[in-house]
Amino acid sequence: MSTTLQEGELQIDLPSSARGRKFDDQTHGLSHCGLKAVDWIIELQDRTYFVELKDLDAAGASRHRQRSEYLEDLETGGKDHALARKFRDTFIYQWASEQVGKPIIYLVVIACHTLDRTMLLNRTEALRRILPSGVQPVWKQAIAEDVLVLNERTWNEQFRNFPMERVSA
Repeated sequence: MSTTLQEGELQIDLPSSARGRKFDDQTHGLSHCGLKAVDWIIELQDRTYFVELKDLDAAGASRHRQRSEYLEDLETGGKDHALARKFRDTFIYQWASEQVGKPIIYLVVIACHTLDRTMLLNRTEALRRILPSGVQPVWKQAIAEDVLVLNERTWNEQFRNFPMERVSA
């Protein structure tokens, strides 16, 4: 049986070999102490994905100015530390719950049709610099195996076995 994960208008159906859950809800218990959470945690046999979603293309969004401000802030790196914090806080929660046993890959999906590959690559590289990705010289294991910033199109190119779809809100 497959699991469906939905955040706003964005949805994926996981194959039966994967487990996934909505993490940024009231059940994680992080909010009372100021910790932030990613939207989804997806577990495969050999890795775990922490997935953060920002949907700037949501239908009926009457927030053109907010969208423009978010994109400008994203382009200049103003969102990088908030995105890194969501990963770190989720990692701390998972580690304290003894749920860290596989490599973790952080996926940030900015659903915005105007984002090009250069912008996605620039944000990926910036997050790699501020998040400890890969194994550092004195460590025995990586905290984040890798970090990727994607949009809907690049998600679907990378994850053909669980494509992202836009559904009615």
